[in-house]
Amino acid sequence: MINRELIRIKTVQLTYAFFQNKGNNIDAAEKELVFSLTKSYHLYKVLLLLIVNVTRMARKRYEVIKSKSDREGIEPPTKKFAFNKFATQLEQNRALQEYVEEAGDVWADKQEFVKSLFLQMEKSEPYREFLESAEDDYEAHREIWRKLYRPFIQNNDAVGEALEEVSLYWNDDKDVVDTFVLKTIKRFDPANGVDQPLLPEYDDEQDRDYACQLFRAAIVNADQYQQYMTEASRNWDFSRLAYMDVVIMQLAIAEMLTFPNIPISVTINEFVELAKLYSTPRSGGYINGMLDTIARHLINIGALTKVMPERKTRKNTNNKNNTEQ
Repeated sequence: MINRELIRIKTVQLTYAFFQNKGNNIDAAEKELVFSLTKSYHLYKVLLLLIVNVTRMARKRYEVIKSKSDREGIEPPTKKFAFNKFATQLEQNRALQEYVEEAGDVWADKQEFVKSLFLQMEKSEPYREFLESAEDDYEAHREIWRKLYRPFIQNNDAVGEALEEVSLYWNDDKDVVDTFVLKTIKRFDPANGVDQPLLPEYDDEQDRDYACQLFRAAIVNADQYQQYMTEASRNWDFSRLAYMDVVIMQLAIAEMLTFPNIPISVTINEFVELAKLYSTPRSGGYINGMLDTIARHLINIGALTKVMPERKTRKNTNNKNNTEQ
């Protein structure tokens, strides 16, 4: 589950914090990085548990309405959502139950919030259409949760605020982790029963090493990397860079030099996106140009052996127009 996108986010955050807090110990900072990534995996399971808790709340509401209908002799309510086939399988999932036994369920103390969330879902068009639809197979039960997850959990600031009360580590993780939850919903197979695999903590076991190597390289070689920036920035106003921009470029240079299998274009694109997210409005364009220049400089001095495409030269449109005339 923890992929390089999330790792880059964490390394930017913790590298910036490392240099802001002078006297930090690099070994302790690296442990903090690994712990922070583990907390992201916990968030993944906590968001899955929110689906379980909303379903349990729906079940309680169903039981109340069912009792009333029995007493009054009227038609009982549908139990399609309260006993949703996907959510019930998720509730019984062995790996998720083991997590609850070990770490607890944070939503147990937030039942009013869970109730409010369910009542919002209950009023929605997808929820109503699901209850009225004749489709009652597993696919329909799984699809309603995909439809409800996006507006009510993924794009709900209130959910983020509730999570922030539990752990500050989750403050910037949710947008990425939400995509993993949606991927998990899509992958659930009723044939797997309680043993349905959840996403592993790391997409690739080598990614844990990637995180630590990237982090250490950016810190240990900071002076050298900043020298490269200075050498390549003769036509750039390097002195006016936001410090977050400097950190982002240090990490980009670290990735270029430390990981030969990652193309330069991938590194530049990924760290430009982080600049747009964490730095100034103009940082994305600025860093894009700077990293392109720095990469070419590193190739020219023999520090980097990767290949970059030649810069495109702008055609002389005046000469072209004159020829056509």
